[in-house]
Amino acid sequence: MAFKLNISVSFLCLMVLVLATGSYGGGISIYWGQNGNEGTLAETCATGNYEYVNIAFLATFGNGQTPMINLAGHCDPYSNGCTGLSSDIKSCQAKGVKVILSIGGGAGSYSLSSSDDARQVAMYLWNNFLGGTSSSRPLGPAVLDGIDFDIEGGTGEHWDDLAKYLSGYSKKGKKVYLTAAPQCPFPDAWVGNALKTGLFDYVWVQFYNNPPCQYSSADIANLEDAWKQWTSDIPATKIFLGLPAAPDAAGSGFIPVNDLTSKVLPAIKNSSKYGGVMLWSKYYDDQSGYSSSIKSHV
Repeated sequence: MAFKLNISVSFLCLMVLVLATGSYGGGISIYWGQNGNEGTLAETCATGNYEYVNIAFLATFGNGQTPMINLAGHCDPYSNGCTGLSSDIKSCQAKGVKVILSIGGGAGSYSLSSSDDARQVAMYLWNNFLGGTSSSRPLGPAVLDGIDFDIEGGTGEHWDDLAKYLSGYSKKGKKVYLTAAPQCPFPDAWVGNALKTGLFDYVWVQFYNNPPCQYSSADIANLEDAWKQWTSDIPATKIFLGLPAAPDAAGSGFIPVNDLTSKVLPAIKNSSKYGGVMLWSKYYDDQSGYSSSIKSHV
């Protein structure tokens, strides 16, 4: 009797495990930092909606420039006013949220002039945002989880070198996660070569502002074809579907909740590389409630 009971209990536990893992597909990644009216970083993580928060952006770096973070209305880096974010970062990490510094952006001043320039930028990022030490850490003492490559300008040169140098710092203790936000036309013009290194953990592909590969109400084929190419050709741990969180968040590419949950996600979730959904941005998500609407389906 006891023996049968143990078998039953084991089977029940196994079924619970199968159901639990089967019902959980992926997570939501959000960009925070470019609108002072989107709430604090701690409040962002406290929603429970996001597994990854990208702090946007370190918009100036490389080619001999003094690196400078730009967090819009949140804080003033010029007066060292962003160091208070350390407590928010630690609060997020205590909830299991990975906090990542996004470098680049759509309006930054950045480029890498050589492999040595990439090495110096990697050292700067390690000492000022990751596990190294510096007397002038812009976000204070908190150690971020990784670096996001949101490269949308400059040249496509030496981002692979930067990825290699940053990855090397993982050997010094805490893993440095590498993520990227390429555009959906394949291969990406800026980080295409860097992604070939196989060093990236999460790649949130921007399936918006790119009509040839984004969703349109009449047709899922373009998005599906692009998704298949990204998941088959890029050696990353997980690929995410990058979307605007509201119609106003991008020029094109917004997917209504019902279309996403009934058409798009069922078409892409069968990939073993499916990681979830990335949203631009926290400010627009506040307006639309998009993440709350899709969370149970992601």
